[in-house]
Amino acid sequence: MRKPSQKQQDILAYIRDFLGQKGYPPSVRQIQEACGISSTSVVDYNLRLLEQRGEIRRDREVSRGIELLGDEPPRGGVAQVPLMGTIAAGSPIPVPESGTWTASPEEMVPVPEAMVRGKGDVYALRVKGTSMIDALVNDGDIVLIRHQQTADNGEMVVAWLKEEEETTLKKLHQERDRVRLQPANSTMEPIYTDPDNLEIQGKVIGVLRDGIV
Repeated sequence: MRKPSQKQQDILAYIRDFLGQKGYPPSVRQIQEACGISSTSVVDYNLRLLEQRGEIRRDREVSRGIELLGDEPPRGGVAQVPLMGTIAAGSPIPVPESGTWTASPEEMVPVPEAMVRGKGDVYALRVKGTSMIDALVNDGDIVLIRHQQTADNGEMVVAWLKEEEETTLKKLHQERDRVRLQPANSTMEPIYTDPDNLEIQGKVIGVLRDGIV
């Protein structure tokens, strides 16, 4: 079989890089803009060819439903990341230690060093619920979190609601006088809260599905 065209290689490289940074796949339009492709239909055509080659899998019923297949494990060894508990991708649930993740880890999760190198303190949480399913984060997945207290609009974060003493996994949107915690599931409603009631405990930098990168 002939190797992918240069355009298809560029698309694969962009998807891989986007997944590594955001933890979810890019949209077709983002691929078009980043790779300098003339139209979204050309992107879709090349994605179909990549799917036929077994390079990717697409779920057309899910927004951003692109999954990379057959990648070789990144070189550079394996890092051990602490799995600190469960995070709700649905209705918020209470967390241990009054909203912190400083307790002893349940276990250590092996991940490629390339996923965590240079990203500071990283920990892992197991997802409970399906509110982020359209961002390809499903019930039972493990999310890798970089510990930080700020995030940009649209980024997926660990949000601690102080008054409720509950935590949730949502996309952050800071509005004029409130914060919207947005699920990536069209059947679920966002959570609105006062900025003073919110503490960001980290943002998602990667997803392990069924324990596999």
